[in-house]
Amino acid sequence: MSDFATGSSRQNALRAIGTLLSLALLIYLLSQQGWDEIAAAFQQIAGWRLALAFGLMLVSRLAVAGRWHVLLRSGGVKIPFLHSLKITLAGLFATNFLPTTIGGDVVRLAGAIRYHYDAAICTAALIVDRLVGMTGMVMAAPFSLPALLQPHPVQPAVLLSSISISSGKWWQKLWRKGQQLIQRMLQTLSLWFHRPYDLLLSLGFSWAHMLCVFAILQLFLTGLGERLSFWLIAGLYSLVYFVTLIPFSINGYGLQEISMTLVFSTLGGASRSSGLTVALLYRTLMMVASLPGVLFLPGMLSAAKKSAAGSGHDDPQLLQGATNQDDLQ
Repeated sequence: MSDFATGSSRQNALRAIGTLLSLALLIYLLSQQGWDEIAAAFQQIAGWRLALAFGLMLVSRLAVAGRWHVLLRSGGVKIPFLHSLKITLAGLFATNFLPTTIGGDVVRLAGAIRYHYDAAICTAALIVDRLVGMTGMVMAAPFSLPALLQPHPVQPAVLLSSISISSGKWWQKLWRKGQQLIQRMLQTLSLWFHRPYDLLLSLGFSWAHMLCVFAILQLFLTGLGERLSFWLIAGLYSLVYFVTLIPFSINGYGLQEISMTLVFSTLGGASRSSGLTVALLYRTLMMVASLPGVLFLPGMLSAAKKSAAGSGHDDPQLLQGATNQDDLQ
């Protein structure tokens, strides 16, 4: 247990450093682009676009709650949708506003325990919920191929190869942990293998969430005069999603904004100022839409701390890393 605590503390420290580096780089990009230009870009977004984007974000949150709800019900947890929604909103608030070891998944598990639902099934459903979300993004990734196959000043393949050469040991360790995680996930998925309809329904909710996100980004980009197709935006955002899976910074602060800026400007052909503006608007919208969760969080927070400390209701190896912004994506 002490080894786990030491490793967790080390990871938290590294994430804190990564967050500071990411935010510093983001501020540098903003200053290089020019604060006046960024402010002018913000003013280009019409009020109706912001209102519609906020509405789509709320629908997205409902879809995320629906995805987990389907998995819980399929696992035999007789939870009403209102409880699933409250727990999900509390997790979203924790993800966006609590840059600590208490991530959104841990809060969701604690909320389920607080309502006296089966902890083991709820933990398994959280893991499958993540897998379903990742599957949806994998399905969207091929839409980025037209942009990836175009010549660019910095080829993604070259960049990835340079990273792997410079940090070979790190990638080997990550690969070993990935294999172990896949084995645990396959064991967890066995409960749902016999319920393919529920998995497909959960994936449908995930796609509803994703379509809302893609539409939000298109609203912002077209408002800034950028002409990217809806499906290209879908493919490019999937790349951003997988970058933010890297446990480099707390809640993905800075990392999401930088990756979104570079992906949409370098691969999508949008201007750097537009990429920055969209990234900042999207982060702000996510945070505002998660505010209702504060109404349900206090009653779950103490339980979340106990759960994160290893109360025996969850597997810390499975929920470790739940502080990334992709908790409820």
